[in-house]
Amino acid sequence: MKITSRAFKHNDSIPAKYTCDGENINPPLQISEVPLATKSLALIIDDPDAPKGTWVHWTIWNIDPKTAEILENSVPAGAMQGLTSWENNGYGGPCPPSGTHRYFFKLYALDMKLELKADTKVQDLEEAMEWHQLASAEFIGLYNRAK
Repeated sequence: MKITSRAFKHNDSIPAKYTCDGENINPPLQISEVPLATKSLALIIDDPDAPKGTWVHWTIWNIDPKTAEILENSVPAGAMQGLTSWENNGYGGPCPPSGTHRYFFKLYALDMKLELKADTKVQDLEEAMEWHQLASAEFIGLYNRAK
């Protein structure tokens, strides 16, 4: 399974458009090679370099496994979004206080749809997925906020 973006390459800089310095919208993400037995996909975007520990920028689950692309500034039909570290539902772009941070785009193929509510935090999502992962893929973007 693979996750990529047309907006930036793996281990390359995330354009400011997708951060708090720009439009703060999610970048387009391409998904491929999803296992045939997949019933749903889940995505977690986080920053392990945040000063107070890993910062969650987006959680989204119950993505249709036939989804080939999550379009810019959109949520796939039928998908659910959980709470970020800002306690908001939906995407929150990179916004580091200083230095270059890594943003991990982690995609999971699951053998079921998840019955979770919109106030779900990342820990609960990870727990719900624990025994249901068929495959996973990772893509990293970098961002250094201009001062």
